[in-house]
Amino acid sequence: MRVKPTSVSVIIPTLQEEAYIAKTLSNLQKVATPIEVIVVDGGSRDKTIEVARKFTDKVYSIEKRGISRGRNYGAKHANGDILVFLDSDVIFPPDFVEKTQKAFEDATVVGATCNIMPSPSQPRLDAKIFFYLYNALIRAFTMVKPHSRGEFFAARKSAFIRVKGFDESFACLEDHDLANRLSKLGRFVFISDLTVYESLRRMKKLGFWHVIGTWLMDYLFFTMRRKPVSGLWQPVR
Repeated sequence: MRVKPTSVSVIIPTLQEEAYIAKTLSNLQKVATPIEVIVVDGGSRDKTIEVARKFTDKVYSIEKRGISRGRNYGAKHANGDILVFLDSDVIFPPDFVEKTQKAFEDATVVGATCNIMPSPSQPRLDAKIFFYLYNALIRAFTMVKPHSRGEFFAARKSAFIRVKGFDESFACLEDHDLANRLSKLGRFVFISDLTVYESLRRMKKLGFWHVIGTWLMDYLFFTMRRKPVSGLWQPVR
């Protein structure tokens, strides 16, 4: 059965993102398909909110920080049939909304992710190789054990509400957890012809392989105990 999503809401949680948010929001203004843009700030002390309000009138501030809280809050205020969660420093192609809508034309699809690669301005060979293999692994296992990262996560709003959104008790891997819960209601798919690019700022500051090791450890603990080992991630700016 095919359905045509009528609207898309893009939700971006922020914390101290003054240096990045303007570029992301200005790029969203260039998207041809009409979209609703929602920014949810977790207590920034810089000019993040002031900058965001130059691009959208849907800017909210919540008292308690947490990326899952910000995303869930944004979803509650979203009008779109499809919710697209982006990070504040993601670079995306101008047709990413159309490609996302096309994936959700299938009524059985409840969630989606896509290729995520390092920013072209940060051409680390080891990072490119790792992310290429990581994307291939996620794509291969999507039908069996869905996985997604928060740089790009799309969900049908009706399904998102049924599973009660992101688990706010998770400091990380909340996206992986949600992908698994959504997959119990329908298909979680990998949009193969869509790539978004992320900043490597955390990896540059803390060390590329240190961050990868933390990811692997959290995933191992999640698999065994349903809880990652990491606590609240500190902002890297």
